[in-house]
Amino acid sequence: MFVLGLTGSIGMGKSATAKMFADAGVPVHDADAVVHRLYEGDATPQIEAAFPGTTVGDRVDRDRLGKRVLGDAAAIKQLEQIVHPLVAQARDRFLSEAERSGATVAVLDIPLLFETKGDVRCDAVVVVSAPADMQRTRAFERPGMTEQKLDAILAKQMPDAEKRRRADFVVDTSQGFDHARDQVRDILKAVATMPKRRQ
Repeated sequence: MFVLGLTGSIGMGKSATAKMFADAGVPVHDADAVVHRLYEGDATPQIEAAFPGTTVGDRVDRDRLGKRVLGDAAAIKQLEQIVHPLVAQARDRFLSEAERSGATVAVLDIPLLFETKGDVRCDAVVVVSAPADMQRTRAFERPGMTEQKLDAILAKQMPDAEKRRRADFVVDTSQGFDHARDQVRDILKAVATMPKRRQ
């Protein structure tokens, strides 16, 4: 099975691109969705123990947690030490299930793929990209987005130019979804004959 990493900075159209792979019949592992589930279950007690007052009932209050860790490198590291191993377990389960189901390609949709060195577990990497002005416009369409929040998110993410440089494939979402869908189709054709390189 060929493992394709999918990444891209905020506002680039990564989620829409992931859906295009899913629509093409490719199993997609959504790391953000896994984190959401963990925040409503398995990770909640550990997060409450590390950051008291950031959970309500059986779930993490993302706003409270965000305010607690935003701009605090040590707190972010502590949170990652709780969440990353649980996300890794979910990813490994997903890959095993995809392989068992006979999938020839599987996609790992991971926002911080390069930053967490997740690309070493992929056979090729797709970066979703768009011009910076379009990225900002899209980012500010999200509820609750502020300049401070966007700056903090971008500070954690590798610059788009560097991601594109490291990518095996780039999906440009600036020319509409039909164009992006064509690019996804071309990528799936290309990987069918590519060698695996996972470590």
